[in-house]
Amino acid sequence: MPSRERVWVAISGGVDSSVAAWLLKERGYEVTGVTMRLALREESARTRRCGRDAIADAARVCEVIGIPHETVDFSQALETEVIDKFVREYLRGRTPNPCIDCNRSIKFGLLLAQARARGFRFLATGHYARIEEAGGRRRLLRGHDRSKDQTYFLYSIPAADLGSILFPLSDLTKGEVRELARQASLPVAEKPESQDLCFVPAGGYGDLIRERGGAVRPGPIVDRRGRVLGEHRGTIHYTIGQRTGLKISAPRPLYVTGIDAAGNRIVVGEKAEVRAPGLVAGGMNWFVPECPPEADVKIRYRKRAVPGRITPDGEEIRIDFAEPQEAVTPGQAVVLYRGDEVLGGGVIDAVLPAAD
Repeated sequence: MPSRERVWVAISGGVDSSVAAWLLKERGYEVTGVTMRLALREESARTRRCGRDAIADAARVCEVIGIPHETVDFSQALETEVIDKFVREYLRGRTPNPCIDCNRSIKFGLLLAQARARGFRFLATGHYARIEEAGGRRRLLRGHDRSKDQTYFLYSIPAADLGSILFPLSDLTKGEVRELARQASLPVAEKPESQDLCFVPAGGYGDLIRERGGAVRPGPIVDRRGRVLGEHRGTIHYTIGQRTGLKISAPRPLYVTGIDAAGNRIVVGEKAEVRAPGLVAGGMNWFVPECPPEADVKIRYRKRAVPGRITPDGEEIRIDFAEPQEAVTPGQAVVLYRGDEVLGGGVIDAVLPAAD
């Protein structure tokens, strides 16, 4: 039983963070709930879950648990650190991952800094991940529920900060979390999960980008030889590996193989042209002392990790896959594993070309 150590629990108003707070209270911690106010300038039914609806649900949860509830306003930080980058990346022809940026800059950046400044020993969240100490260092590990493991989104946490973070759901499955919420009579026990980005309005991210001055213009869809096959409705609406929505008549299925934002072109090809032998990544964050020569490589959240050979190159790394992988996408995260352990991760900057 901990000696009444103080924990700030980030409660989003969902079932995972609510159960995390309840578990910590049950384990004897001195718990305070905190909800980040991340509202956009104009709230819609879709975006209120990061604004007033989330705050109201979190406040009800804290009342049931019997802990204080606070809010912090990070709306401006969301705009500058997450949304502005989201828009810039799409306009560059890349596919960003704003949830990772939010974790890096806001949840485990600003919020963790405030927790320390206010005298809390730990910041806790409802992520499905584990932190364990072995060999003189703390390690970030996959959560027990592999179907919900969220370490892909957590690779950017500085290794030195792991000692200040708690993941109370580390050994639980989603089903077990739901059942605990029912047992604790939490008002969000049956609240459904949302898969949408909290800041994207009802019109979709295209409207968001246009609102912020992004030029979204139609242009040509071409093959790798430059032959025009059709017209796209703006490069922001496409991602590597995409097949649907191209509206091209061809004898074989075609997929997006490249996004030329500067030339306002979408490049397409057959299935084999979507496969890449490797990638170059930058912005690396490491949990191990040295870059490993080999690792299991994950290039998307729902994609299985595959073996790869790692070669450091200054501030970047080159990864050569054991077998070519489909839809390697600049702007997405690449995370390296050894078994359950997260070794490090970064952002895909370039895709290695396949040999002709």
